[in-house]
Amino acid sequence: MGMTMTQKILAAHAGLEEVKAGQLIDANLDLVLGNDITTPVAIKEFKKIGVDKVFDKSKVAIVPDHFTPNKDIKAAEQCKCVREFALDKEVENYFEVGEMGIEHALIPEKGLVVPGNVVIGADSHTCTYGALGAFSTGIGSTDMAAGMATGKCWFKVPSALKFVLTGKPAKWVSGKDIILHIIGLIGVDGALYKSMEFVGDGLSHLSMDDRFSMANMAIEAGGKNGIFPVDDKTLAYVKEHSDKEYKVYEADDDAEYDAVYEIKLDELRPTVAFPHLPDNTRTIDEVGEVKIDQVVIGSCTNGRIEDLRAAAELLKGRKVKKGIRTIVFPATQKIYLQAMEEGLIRTFIEAGAVVSTPTCGPCLGGHMGILAKGERAVATTNRNFVGRMGHVESEVYLASPVVAAASAVLGRIASPEEL
Repeated sequence: MGMTMTQKILAAHAGLEEVKAGQLIDANLDLVLGNDITTPVAIKEFKKIGVDKVFDKSKVAIVPDHFTPNKDIKAAEQCKCVREFALDKEVENYFEVGEMGIEHALIPEKGLVVPGNVVIGADSHTCTYGALGAFSTGIGSTDMAAGMATGKCWFKVPSALKFVLTGKPAKWVSGKDIILHIIGLIGVDGALYKSMEFVGDGLSHLSMDDRFSMANMAIEAGGKNGIFPVDDKTLAYVKEHSDKEYKVYEADDDAEYDAVYEIKLDELRPTVAFPHLPDNTRTIDEVGEVKIDQVVIGSCTNGRIEDLRAAAELLKGRKVKKGIRTIVFPATQKIYLQAMEEGLIRTFIEAGAVVSTPTCGPCLGGHMGILAKGERAVATTNRNFVGRMGHVESEVYLASPVVAAASAVLGRIASPEEL
């Protein structure tokens, strides 16, 4: 039996001719990633290992993005710990405030991941880089410590699910809607420790930003990783952002999948995940009257330039409804600057929104948009668990940037078609 795309990448990095689902392997790493929340724990464990340097100064990346700019003394102490470690170990890819961004947008932008790589990160949304044809997955801080010290990580080779995307999505349907539809279809544990492999002619209609958004949320279906085949769009992105060597892997024709799903993109509608799980999905036509208090546009899922353009298209010449707090988070400094040069920032401000420095902020209930008891938010983030964005009796509704923008204008969850 042949191998899936993920299995081929893992076999190559384990120095094996082939691997099979369930097999335990020890694989070489191309990048080890951490942030300001997970890295301090990893540093503590790293010191226990007894080595005095990281395995490769160019293959470790640390991005303080969750509670930065520092929201309080504890956050400042965490970032100080990370900063001192990065300087002491001469970590080349350490990105502090002013040059940092939300890690899963920044890492591809910096060209640190290319097709065929194996990447681990002490953040569950490390699966984002599967959009580039890499195997990337979230791990714990202890594995991050071991990875920084040895350049290796152990894995149980995942089995796979195949998602065959066909047709062309309608104007207001984006990668966020596609992945929310899929999560609603299979459930939050539907891909538990499996590789979610996206194929089909429909991929030609998906931008890289769409793909990043979809791979990012593979973990919300329980996936070990999400991965896209490498095509001309992938290679164009890689050539623009990186000079690293890459390798393209393709699934064998006789690769084995636990299940195959056909997703007809032309039949999809804008989709919203209701509280308190990402699989509690409804199309925009099924939402009903849901009044809101706050809108968040940004995060590692939907803070890229296409996301901001889409939101700005709807907000231009309109006003955010009185009393609706609307917060926009460009995912990196480069995206922020581009949005400014394109006039998007002006559009947001004139509409009555506020634009923040890149940060994970409200997505994890950290800062810059916490919800009070009984409040509701429409967010382009990736999770809507109980208390995720603040009070345990608040509610988060996950949606695309255009649904979020339309909701900001009308003060309730709304379709962009209503504007």
